[in-house]
Amino acid sequence: MNVPETLRYAESHEWILVEGDTGTVGITDHAQAELTDIVFAEPPPVGRKLAAGEVAAVVESVKAASDIYSPVSGEVIARNADVEADPALLNTDPFGAGWIYKIRLSNPGEVAALKDPAAYSAQIGA
Repeated sequence: MNVPETLRYAESHEWILVEGDTGTVGITDHAQAELTDIVFAEPPPVGRKLAAGEVAAVVESVKAASDIYSPVSGEVIARNADVEADPALLNTDPFGAGWIYKIRLSNPGEVAALKDPAAYSAQIGA
């Protein structure tokens, strides 16, 4: 799996790729593996303002429903309609086509508090 080294991770298993003042958010490969077959995804609506750590989206698998938390504060500027139509993208391509939403960061400094790839790997015991 080709994962950019510039990703940052929340302890709750979301990733964010920041480009300028915009972040793309999804769930990690570890999270999708724990959830198993994802059958439903509801990204946040465009225009919604989120605080870091706030519930942003919901996914459901054959095992359980799971809240997806925003790793940073900001305003949702895009939602991935493809994930709504085909939630399995979260399983098959969690770091690519399976992104959930894009957010305009209101406090870019929050990214520094997130884990780098090595710290996240240590968290999950990889």
